[in-house]
Amino acid sequence: MPGTVQSIERAAAVLRLLAGGAGQLSLGEIARSLDLAKGTTHGILQTLRKVGFVEQDKASGHYQLGAAMLRLGTGYLDVNELRSRSINWADPLASRSGEAVRIGTVLEGQVLVVHHVFRPDDTFQTLDVGNLLPMHATALGKALLAYGATPPASLDRFTSRTVGTQRELTAALRVVRECGWSSDIEELTPGEASIAAPIRAYGGLVVGAIGISGHVERICDSRYHPRPQLVATVRDAARAVSRDLGAARR
Repeated sequence: MPGTVQSIERAAAVLRLLAGGAGQLSLGEIARSLDLAKGTTHGILQTLRKVGFVEQDKASGHYQLGAAMLRLGTGYLDVNELRSRSINWADPLASRSGEAVRIGTVLEGQVLVVHHVFRPDDTFQTLDVGNLLPMHATALGKALLAYGATPPASLDRFTSRTVGTQRELTAALRVVRECGWSSDIEELTPGEASIAAPIRAYGGLVVGAIGISGHVERICDSRYHPRPQLVATVRDAARAVSRDLGAARR
């Protein structure tokens, strides 16, 4: 029986470490965490970068999972499974937040809404399942972009608050990775705001996002900041769905 290939084992360990982290990691942090020499770690990272499994931030030099890994994750996880595992947590999230809940994943550079729970009141609402949303102008999209989805080449402006340049988007996604959640405040629709958090599957791969949306006055405080209790509620729901999909507890 042939033995295992050490270089592949080490590459897998690097990917698991990046998948399990809350944000980007430096070369030194990765090397120390895996007890590897910096030279060895650098070689592994550069190889993974060339095949798209890892991306390196130009400003900081830190590393994160690449778009190819996200595509593998979404290919591994059927959309119907994402929806079925999310349903048990989407309804309670709508009830606790008082807002509409959407679950999305990446499809051809946009966010595909795979599940939608109406806001729990008597107002008229339309079902969004099957709709495609812009990645850069929605909380769902930014939660996916921050963890490996390919940024759109063209950033269309929908309102005066929409992220309009790649530089602005890069900075916004860095904040998402640091915080573990995303938001859009009147970036897609005037008067509307949303909060989202990533959904992870086995191995920590981000395969979707779950979020709430509603009038900006309900989602945000007087300073235009998302309300902390709503952020916590969304993140709790994302963790619950992730656990059901086999992700490690976070």
